[in-house]
Parts: sequence; C-alpha cells; structure tokens
Amino acid sequence: MNRRNYQRELEAVIKENENKSRVPRLLLHSCCAPCSSYVLEYLSDYFEITVFYYNPNISPAEEYEKRAAEQQHLIRELPAKHPITLVVGAYEPERFYAVSRGLETVPEGGERCFRCYRLRLEAAAKMAAEGGFDYFATTLTISPLKNAGKLNEIGEELSQIYKVEHLPSDFKKKNGYRRSVELSAEYGLYRQNYCGCVFSKREQELREEP
Repeated sequence: MNRRNYQRELEAVIKENENKSRVPRLLLHSCCAPCSSYVLEYLSDYFEITVFYYNPNISPAEEYEKRAAEQQHLIRELPAKHPITLVVGAYEPERFYAVSRGLETVPEGGERCFRCYRLRLEAAAKMAAEGGFDYFATTLTISPLKNAGKLNEIGEELSQIYKVEHLPSDFKKKNGYRRSVELSAEYGLYRQNYCGCVFSKREQELREEP
C-alpha cells in the first residue's frame, strides 16, 4: 500500500524554494476550472503558473470548448500573488480513443483512466521541459474519484524521461476539494457531473436511471 504523504512532500518543496531569489515556474495541467480553483488559489502564492488545459478525453467538442472558456474566466477573475497564464491545448480526441482501445467497458477508475492520466501528463511534462519550467503537475489529484498515488507515480516516471521536476500533490488534502466547491460557487463556475469522456458519461447516466 502506498503510504506516502504527497501533501507533506509538496510543502517541503515549497519551503525549499522560499529563500530563492527567483519565483519557480510551474506548468500545471488542468482538467477543468472547478478542479483548478483551489489549486491556483493555493499555489499562486509560491509559483508563477502556466495552466495547460489539455484533455483529449472530453466529449463532445462543445464540452471541451465550454470547459476551456470557464478556465479562462477563472484565471481572469481569481486574485493571485504571482502571474497565472493559460495555454489551451489542441482538441485531439483520437489520441484518447487510441489509448482506450480494448478498455471501453472497464469501469471508471481502472486501467483506461490510468492511460488517460498518462496521455495528459506526458503532454504536460513535454511542454514543461521544452518551455524551461521548473516543475510540472496536474490538478487531477484534487478529485476524490482520482487515484492520487497513480497520478504521482506516472508524474515521477515522466520526470525521469523528460528531465523536468514533477511537483508531488494530493490537492484534496487540507480540505482542498471542499474549497474548490466553495470557489466554484463564488465565481459561478460550470461544474460538470462526469469526468469528460463518453465512457464516464455513460456510467453517470446509468447511475441516474430510476
């Protein structure tokens, strides 16, 4: 069983950077504005952040665009000590379907999701390395439905491949998820009721059937 405390590891990284003359740059993959709200409120005190909205799992295209617009809205409105900028990645659903092939009926939270994590995190790691960022991370660990241990494991593996530091996280800690719900209400953010992919939407619809 993975017993690492990723929140404590994150706090150690923050402390390590406190006395440095330059604010570290973070490439933060974001799945949506609500999940990023608390993360940005928290981390913008310590990092100069570029939010990378890249989620080829989202369906349909209109949903992708709606979530991207909400991300932009949040960044525009949210007070921040250090600058927050946004990069919206290309919509590439074919990449998600390629990694999901053969796993279409696997329940949410299984191997299909792990491949999706890697797809998005690898794009972030690559961009962070090419852009000279100090760290990369993802907002996905804020969700109670996402496997924070697996996300950190993938991030650390990609850190070795792309030679850029992975920022450990479990953003649901310290009431992070609850705070994201509060901020979503405060900024009037659109909160979807499914992860984003057609498979999670189908599962949600089945749960809602009478």
